[in-house]
Amino acid sequence: MNNFDEIQKMSKDSMDMAMESFGSMSKGFQAIAAEVADYQKKSFEEGTAAVEKLVASKSIDTAFEAQADYVKTSYEGFVGEMTKIGEMVTDLSKDAYKPYEGMIGKFGK
Repeated sequence: MNNFDEIQKMSKDSMDMAMESFGSMSKGFQAIAAEVADYQKKSFEEGTAAVEKLVASKSIDTAFEAQADYVKTSYEGFVGEMTKIGEMVTDLSKDAYKPYEGMIGKFGK
């Protein structure tokens, strides 16, 4: 009977850890999705402003300058955003792993 209680407790602990990990992953994915949506909105607005600036330019030189400025800022923004999302994914992975650290420590002994 004692072994059954231990198995039942281990099963409950495993389910609790899985639910905690799932909760962390869910929150992390929601944060990433919100960040991507914000970036897309910002990128669209910047693209629209760049097209308006390009159409309003009076000469080829100002058109090339407007295009070069847009390409530079959009590239820098993209690299910055991907770095931020990469950090968010790393944090998500760490948070999802935390519930299992204690269990792995028990088996390591």
